[in-house]
Amino acid sequence: MPAPETPVVLASSPTHRTTRRSRALRYGAQGLALALVAGATTAFVGLHKTVTVEVDGTAVEVSAFGRTVGQVLAAGDIQVGDRDLVAPGLDEPVGDGAQIVVRHGRELDVQVDGQDRTVWTTALTVGEAVEGLGLRDDQALLSASRSAGLERGDVLRVSTQKTIHLAVDGQVIDGVSSGGTVRDALRDIGLVLNEGDRVSVPLDATATDGLVVLVTRAATAGETVTEAVPFEEQEVEDPTLVKGTRKVATPGRAGVRTTTYSTATVGGTVVDRQVVASAVTVEPVTQVVKVGTMELASGVDISVSPGSAQDIGKQLAAARGWGDDQFACLVQLWNKESGWRVNAENRSSGAYGIPQALPGSKMASVAADWRTNPATQITWGLNYIAGRYSTPCGAWSASQAKGWY
Repeated sequence: MPAPETPVVLASSPTHRTTRRSRALRYGAQGLALALVAGATTAFVGLHKTVTVEVDGTAVEVSAFGRTVGQVLAAGDIQVGDRDLVAPGLDEPVGDGAQIVVRHGRELDVQVDGQDRTVWTTALTVGEAVEGLGLRDDQALLSASRSAGLERGDVLRVSTQKTIHLAVDGQVIDGVSSGGTVRDALRDIGLVLNEGDRVSVPLDATATDGLVVLVTRAATAGETVTEAVPFEEQEVEDPTLVKGTRKVATPGRAGVRTTTYSTATVGGTVVDRQVVASAVTVEPVTQVVKVGTMELASGVDISVSPGSAQDIGKQLAAARGWGDDQFACLVQLWNKESGWRVNAENRSSGAYGIPQALPGSKMASVAADWRTNPATQITWGLNYIAGRYSTPCGAWSASQAKGWY
């Protein structure tokens, strides 16, 4: 039998080893490249987001790339300047689905008690602009409706409540009026001028706070004289006002006393004058002043997280002239109502959103995205508070007393 064949084992040559190593390195490099590409793609996709931007009260959806609010606004071609209100701030990070508020600043010509001035405001309505000036529009006469929008070129005329010191008939009457002229102020206070009476200030002059008006009665040869009757002042404690605050709830009005005299004359000169009858023909109206008793909110954390609903609320409240004390009340109020949750819903009553509007659809008066946009809800809520309670502290006090606001 032929001898069996001996298997021949061929050793790997250097060439074969090099080929396998090259192939492994090539595959590894390709895998690393794919990983880098995938990572870069993921990061790139992460930069893309869709946000809702409320621009001057109008909701706009922006789909763009960016890490911060400023980058997203720039990508969406929404221009902002130093005088504009942006919440959250331009340097704050922004996530997909975020809500951003932009209020563009504008110059507003205002005439307050006859004095012209120009101010910058981010307000959308006349009422917001007046509050931003630190004026209480419920104690002022406005040239436009509180809910009216601000039109460029228009002049907003405001006549604030002021105290007028009226010296008449041997007495001083301190009355309040929102009238724009001395004539209007005297009418509000209830002074009746007789023919020939003189005043120390022209009747058509602008009424200013603290103005002193001296009335000199004309000499009369008649039998009947009218005189002003001062009004009384009554103070009423009000737990909805911050302690130390005084607010005239009912302006006082002077009454009228009519006195009839009998006179005796000699040679055309009156030598005797006797009162025949004297009666108050117009009763004075007591001036009612509310005196605040509510202590300022204490121990309330008013530091807010950037980009949160509270951050937006703080900035929108500040734009109305409400400081940290009022914001502290607002925090407590809406913590109680909704926990500042945009989708908070009371299933029994139907109240909805951060301010718990009832029904929630009322907030559509601000914007159509009232179900999801905290800026829309907060704007509506602040309008409601200003119109019904004047301030957040007033609303918070009412909520404590009644359980709702």
